[in-house]
Amino acid sequence: MSSGPGLLAAEARTTPAESSLSQRSGEAASVPFAEELRAAERAAREAGDIIAGLYRGDYRVEEKSRGNPVTTADLNANRAIREILSERFPGDAWLSEEDADNPGRLDRSRVWIVDPLDGTREFIRGIPEFCVSIGFAVNGSPVLGVIYHPLRKELFGAVRGGGARLNGEPVQVSRPANGERPTLLISRAEPRKRLKELAREFELEPMGSIAYRLAVVARGDADATLTFRRVKEWDVCAGIVIVEEAGGRTMTGHGERPVFNRREPVLQQLLAGSEATNARIKALLALLPD
Repeated sequence: MSSGPGLLAAEARTTPAESSLSQRSGEAASVPFAEELRAAERAAREAGDIIAGLYRGDYRVEEKSRGNPVTTADLNANRAIREILSERFPGDAWLSEEDADNPGRLDRSRVWIVDPLDGTREFIRGIPEFCVSIGFAVNGSPVLGVIYHPLRKELFGAVRGGGARLNGEPVQVSRPANGERPTLLISRAEPRKRLKELAREFELEPMGSIAYRLAVVARGDADATLTFRRVKEWDVCAGIVIVEEAGGRTMTGHGERPVFNRREPVLQQLLAGSEATNARIKALLALLPD
């Protein structure tokens, strides 16, 4: 690969349709992180209720930095998630987009990695491409992910070794069929020149939240997603677990598996999809000039 492009170098309120991975598993002792999953699902739903209640309603918008908005929905959802998880697991570390970073997390083996509202810009614009994203890592490895779309009532959940589910039903990444143009989900802010080669073979579909893009890939409604942009750990931790437990593969721009709870919580680009789709994307990107 050329170095230029970068890539290739509880008790919650539920309905029957929303039964969780932990509930479907019968809370068996063999299910890893079952208690953590129940708590994360509860937190995601409560945060989602807050977000849905404010969507297209009356809320405040501020800027944390230029072009980086935060809303009442972000902050209130973050507070709800943190209260639930910190009460249940007081010894765990915390890393969230909406809280000041505490370097003490680097000394902890267990850390919650949270974006209470991934897709804030879409939320503000009234575009339903946002979600709650709750990830959990142990010793740098992402082991649990919950993503919740509060308007569509889509609850994705996965734990390492336990498979991925949407509203309790198993999901799996898709494998491109012969003769079909696979779908590649991208951000609306991706550099178009870098997408030129990919557009020859892929249908490029813009979508907001990268966490939700990962969930859509995991359920097989798109073949892959990539970003050339730097992403924060809280954007992708949950989605990476869900994609990989759905049979997909993820890698950074250096061709490595993502590692979490680092001093600077940033990943250099991300590619996620089936192994075959990822290989084809990498081959096309290698054709780009440095």
